Amino acid sequence: MNNVFVYCELEGNNIADVSLELLTKGRKLANQLGCQLEAVVAGHNLDGIEKEIFPYGVDRIHIFDAPGLFPYTSLPHSSVLIKLFKKELPQICLMGATVIGRDLGPRVSSALTSGLTADCTALEIGEHEDKKAEKVYKNLLYQIRPAFGGNIVATIINPDHRPQMATVREGVMKKEILDPNYKGEVIRHNPAEYISDSDYIIKVIERHVEKAKHNLKGAPIIVAGGYGMGSREGFDMLFELAKELHAEVGGSRAAVDAGFCDHDRQIGQTGVTVRPKLYIACGISGQIQHIAGMQESGIIISINNDENAPINTIADYVINGTVEEVIPKMIKYYKQNSK
Repeated sequence: MNNVFVYCELEGNNIADVSLELLTKGRKLANQLGCQLEAVVAGHNLDGIEKEIFPYGVDRIHIFDAPGLFPYTSLPHSSVLIKLFKKELPQICLMGATVIGRDLGPRVSSALTSGLTADCTALEIGEHEDKKAEKVYKNLLYQIRPAFGGNIVATIINPDHRPQMATVREGVMKKEILDPNYKGEVIRHNPAEYISDSDYIIKVIERHVEKAKHNLKGAPIIVAGGYGMGSREGFDMLFELAKELHAEVGGSRAAVDAGFCDHDRQIGQTGVTVRPKLYIACGISGQIQHIAGMQESGIIISINNDENAPINTIADYVINGTVEEVIPKMIKYYKQNSK
């Protein structure tokens, strides 16, 4: 009762990385609140799935195993969470801001009239004073995310309704095993008690998952360009530099909107969140929306002709100059020294 719950999404036979990241964060939130961390998994052939989940500090795992629960469809998974939450009364529910999470989260929050904050970049526990009602709320979930096009950071709270629900993009939270030998309780539910036959009305006949064309999330070095690159041809310089550094190329939202690079390379709140060892920001001003997706990088180098660009405030090294001047010199240097 009143615990922290994480909905664990499946990718094939394994738990999705975003769910493991949320279990890591969920464990920290549960410690602060002095409650338990619980996980929910719905799928098929889930024998042994708990071995993947327990090391992240999960106290209880709710398993729903039935042929119609994988691959994901909206109605049965919604029924599982809605009825389980009515029974267990969690105070917090977290799920990934994925295709599945964006479909499932609103359905569950609407049915429970609980509210939902999407695409959070941080989750914290705190209090709120309602001066008008002369009431202080303790141990609320601060759901933090950029708002108004990334111009401000908003902290959203839900004082009166439960569960407090939030979705988080993959890569925003760190994935860390708490204890490889951590053991909790496994509860295997009878799906028939939660799901009606009519919920299985949609059947997935064939499923195709297209593999990513690049590996931005796992790249140790990223060369990213912004609107300051000037054109799609300007980005060709970044691809050439990335080739020499064995890096991946990313872009800011402004660069993507201008057509300078493809959308699947977008880094930031509405793109991919990355944590490379080295992040080279080329012609990027550094709006909140972009910084939210790369601020955890090991070393940040900013190449910018604007000394007052916001990204310079978080950069470890700043090269003040135009990208047309600096990047060709870097390419030339690395070509000479990589032989």
